[in-house]
Amino acid sequence: MNWLTNWVKPKIKALVGESDVPDNLWHKCPSCGQMIFHRDLESHLHVCQHCGYHLRLPLTKRLDHLFDDADYTRIQLPRVKIDPLKFRDKKRYTDRLKDAQAKTDGGDAIVVAHGKLLGQKVVVAAFNFDFMGGSMGMAVGEGMLAAARLAVMQKAPLIAIPSSGGARMQEGFLSLMQLPRTTIAVEEVKEAGLPYIVMLTDPTTGGVSASFAMLGDIHMAEPGARIGFAGRRVIEQTVRETLPEGFQTAEYLLDHGMVDLVVPRSKQRETLHGLITLLMAGRTIDTGNGKAADKATSGTGQDLDIPTPDASQPTDQTANPAGKTVAKT
Repeated sequence: MNWLTNWVKPKIKALVGESDVPDNLWHKCPSCGQMIFHRDLESHLHVCQHCGYHLRLPLTKRLDHLFDDADYTRIQLPRVKIDPLKFRDKKRYTDRLKDAQAKTDGGDAIVVAHGKLLGQKVVVAAFNFDFMGGSMGMAVGEGMLAAARLAVMQKAPLIAIPSSGGARMQEGFLSLMQLPRTTIAVEEVKEAGLPYIVMLTDPTTGGVSASFAMLGDIHMAEPGARIGFAGRRVIEQTVRETLPEGFQTAEYLLDHGMVDLVVPRSKQRETLHGLITLLMAGRTIDTGNGKAADKATSGTGQDLDIPTPDASQPTDQTANPAGKTVAKT
């Protein structure tokens, strides 16, 4: 028996009392190893101020940052059958779901919300990696379909923000069925002529990368995000070759044409707004006052609100030297 730990230590603790200092005040950057105070980490959107490394951003903080004044509405997703395969490994699947829901405040690996981004209506389907690694099961498939139909109903662009290890193995082939279902969801948005933008975060792998995550009109990615299907080690063991440095990172995919933009977290709102403005140009947009207007972009980068002409009157369009499109009635 160690009398120092079993007798002396409890006596000292009883004398001075338990410490009220939490144990998560400091975080170590996985890239540079610097210690970051938790308030500094939050104020920098979970980006290391020493080296710029992007740590994973909690889902609620991402939504708060993305929407104007952190004002958005989460929708209730359709219910799905729980554990249809009665799956069990070391734990029952139902128990894993309960643990994940307790850890993440309910729901599943996807959250669908709508609100405004710099004044523009948007629908966002964002993944929560803390919920079973953001794995895609039936609930995620229903969530993507609900997000697509909400975007079509609101005539708003859809922004998908995946963060997932892939299909959820506990749901077997039912999880694999979500690959074509989420693809159908994307097609519904595109058939309505609405933008579909994907913001790839770390990690985006497996069945998610093999379906809706790589079907965007524009693919943005966070710096350093891992994006691919199989893991690096699996690929190396299969092809028996050493993969290049930085393989499957956002920067590597940008260099090889798989990603359109790599955007740091602090500039994502402005970049998304610019892309949405560009892709929505010429479409009829609800201005919020009961009137419709076509939004065009001038050659100087300024937005023009052009009233929709009367359908009963003939119209023609001419372009002035400044590059502005003017509707004549």
